Amino acid sequence: MLLWGAGCVNCARPVLRGLRSSCSLFYSLEPEATANSRNGYGEKTVSTKSGKVRIEYPRDRRGRFLPRIVPKHSRRFEGFDDQIIGLYARGMSTRDIQSFLKEQYGTDVSPDLISAVTDEVMASVNEWQNRPLEPMYPVVFFDAIRIKIRSASGAVIPKAMHIALAVRVDGTKDILGLWLDETESASFWLSVFNELKARGVQDILIAVTDGLKGLPKALETAFPSSTLQTCIVHLIRNSLVCVSQKNRAALAAAVKPIYSATTADAARAALEAFKESELGERYARVADMWESAWDRVIPFFAFSPGIRKLIYTTNAIESLNRTIRKAIKTKGCFSTDEAAKKLVWLSLREVLQKWKRPTRTWSAAMEEMDIQYGSRFTNYLE
Repeated sequence: MLLWGAGCVNCARPVLRGLRSSCSLFYSLEPEATANSRNGYGEKTVSTKSGKVRIEYPRDRRGRFLPRIVPKHSRRFEGFDDQIIGLYARGMSTRDIQSFLKEQYGTDVSPDLISAVTDEVMASVNEWQNRPLEPMYPVVFFDAIRIKIRSASGAVIPKAMHIALAVRVDGTKDILGLWLDETESASFWLSVFNELKARGVQDILIAVTDGLKGLPKALETAFPSSTLQTCIVHLIRNSLVCVSQKNRAALAAAVKPIYSATTADAARAALEAFKESELGERYARVADMWESAWDRVIPFFAFSPGIRKLIYTTNAIESLNRTIRKAIKTKGCFSTDEAAKKLVWLSLREVLQKWKRPTRTWSAAMEEMDIQYGSRFTNYLE
């Protein structure tokens, strides 16, 4: 095998098997330089974290050629496992990774070795999933994305990958965990909340969701003091589902006064006005939808418009869902729950590393949360 990146000591250009190097070390017109030429390939076995790999490296007559990826006398292929994991995190299958390594490095790596490398990720996933959490989170977004899993009988079952995205006291974001289940029952969500409590969470001030089944009842049981806020954007989308295309813009404009009102009373008046309007009478289902979710619509009216943007929508978690979909779009289905968790966690790992700064409106949000929640918030400030 010949590794990409093996370069000449003089010019650092890669010297590829079957191709002429432009380096003057080998192909200079000077007589003394032409004496030095390629001298075949050597072979050696290098160790990776998951096993041994046989490679070939180029040689020259004068021994001046220095491979870069695996230096002379080195018996370890540093970063080999990380490259496999990086390819897997971008949605490449085991066979695709095998073909890539064959094409780029000229070495045959068995699918079993690739699987062994990626399986080691599960230890990190389990460690991350069970890590201790902070005692209080001001805002936590809950959402789910559907992933296809092949069961033991061979049937493909769509399961929901549930995600909890939290805003810390300092305004930075964190993912609290991933949970995979076929249903969204109250018993399932209660088990999720009990797990969060076991990991150290004592209080959640505001929980934002897009109407996940069973979550309100479970949240009331596990965190009775928490405020449940429905995602307004999801409510607007659901209002437009059964509306003809030509009436969607008009209906969207008609419901806007409801969620853009300055107070909860003004929002109620706007809802009543919508119900009595021509569009409201024509699409009575929309008014009924807002009525049924009203208790979970109005909590964010207690905050200023700047803070409402923080809890107005689950767009923060929707961006995570786009990252996940990008990673799994090449997968027809996953063989096991662990395989799905492994890929989803790898796709989110890079996102987690980028979250270093608080949201832009957080300094103002802290002042208002101090007023709204008092010691429930201030007790955890440093």
